[in-house]
Amino acid sequence: MRGVYRLSTMKWREAQVNSRPGKINILTHFTESTQMPYSGGQIRQIKVLIVDDSAIVRKIFSQELSKHKDIVVVGTAPDPFVARDKIVSLRPDVITLDIEMPRMDGISFLRKLMKYYPIPTIIVSSLTPANSEMALEALEFGAVEVLAKPGGSYAVGDMSVQLAEKIRAAAQVRMRPPNESPAPAPERRVSQEVSQALKRTTHKVIAMGASTGGTEALKTVLMGMPLNSPGIVVVQHMPPRFTTTFAARLDSLCQIEVREAKDGDSVLPGTALLAPGNFHLLLKRIGGTYYTEVKNGPLVYHQRPSVDVLFESVARQAGANAVGVILTGMGRDGASGMMEMRKAGARTIAQDEASCVVFGMPKEAIKMGAAESVVPLNDISREVLRVLTSEK
Repeated sequence: MRGVYRLSTMKWREAQVNSRPGKINILTHFTESTQMPYSGGQIRQIKVLIVDDSAIVRKIFSQELSKHKDIVVVGTAPDPFVARDKIVSLRPDVITLDIEMPRMDGISFLRKLMKYYPIPTIIVSSLTPANSEMALEALEFGAVEVLAKPGGSYAVGDMSVQLAEKIRAAAQVRMRPPNESPAPAPERRVSQEVSQALKRTTHKVIAMGASTGGTEALKTVLMGMPLNSPGIVVVQHMPPRFTTTFAARLDSLCQIEVREAKDGDSVLPGTALLAPGNFHLLLKRIGGTYYTEVKNGPLVYHQRPSVDVLFESVARQAGANAVGVILTGMGRDGASGMMEMRKAGARTIAQDEASCVVFGMPKEAIKMGAAESVVPLNDISREVLRVLTSEK
């Protein structure tokens, strides 16, 4: 389905470059309004602009994406100045954006882009702690996905599949028009009654899964979980190292402890364990104690970690003592696993369409009857607490 956003600030004025080397002043003023076609939902061919200062990366991305009939690279740009002009003239559906570039860094460009000309943007970054921090910052500023550059153990072939999948997901994202802010999350206060009831849920476990748009969704949900909530296990589709940084960021924001899962970690109340990038996360049990298994394994729906792998293990190990939550994301990873959880007696919750960045994974779960309830993002933590403290 195609929509049109009318922007009052549309055409970027030519950048002014001072005569002295290294002195660049980009003017972000815009002239008269025009129309920017934006593609949402299903489209026949996705137009992509690649923005990266590396000629090799631009070449590899172009070659790999040419293998996919539903994706066409309409242009490339070595820096944000060239990208700005090509965005206006080529009107891509999705852009890939490097973080470290000359003249203007990717984060600064992204902030201007999201303010004046919002387009689904995939951040492409090398696997370094500093770049992981910047990639998370980019997600907060409006980027919809993050992708690791090929190198080391992450081969071009793996990247090709991931890149195409992320572009397809990004093309389905419903971008907010400029100056439209997301609805503020309501203030969360846990009543004394609920707090007392949670003391009786130490044998429970909560499992969550998300993909595109999931970093902000998980932040919203986990910030609403009190210190005495049951142990939580989480899968977010994200490259290695980025998950370490993401867990640390969540830990700084939430009441509960959040950290990247390690093999053999105990799943304890007041703690959320995030699957490390490129590894599956499973729930195991010895007697009355839950613990994690972190392992390699085949990709599931092109993903590792996989939400299905986690949910299926939770169904086996926790049964009716579990709550499953499936959040925004493209595809169907997690839907069949949530169905197994519901068959085992677990309570299951899906994010509703209106609050999803991409209504894919929740949609598939709802369609097959795996979701017991469908809830807006801002109400999910409250719903989790409700089902934990009520009898089915």
